[in-house]
Amino acid sequence: MPGTRKLGRPTAHRMAMLQTMVTDVLAKGRIETTYTRAAEVAPLVEKMITLGKKNTLAARRDAMAFMAPNETKTNKKETREDVVKRLFDSIAPKYEGRSGGYTRITRTGPRRGDAAEMAVLELVD
Repeated sequence: MPGTRKLGRPTAHRMAMLQTMVTDVLAKGRIETTYTRAAEVAPLVEKMITLGKKNTLAARRDAMAFMAPNETKTNKKETREDVVKRLFDSIAPKYEGRSGGYTRITRTGPRRGDAAEMAVLELVD
């Protein structure tokens, strides 16, 4: 786990949430969430892209093991196999000449209702 934030969840729930968020970022290219969650998810997305740059069978298996086991929330037809294929075939090759910093967190202001600091986590072009 990259950070020490518990995000108000038990460990299993927190890990499932982070895996789903990583899968969604790689499937869509961006997500909107709270700043605290975005700060926890960003290093995990970076690690997945670094695995994609290795492009070995072991790296594919590691990525497949980490991705959320079900379809993504945003697109019910897209499975984790599709997301891993996209990661290795199209996302990771974009960052071949880059040694890190594949994600960007942009603060968007407080959420109406509970005033939680919101942010957009996106892949850098």
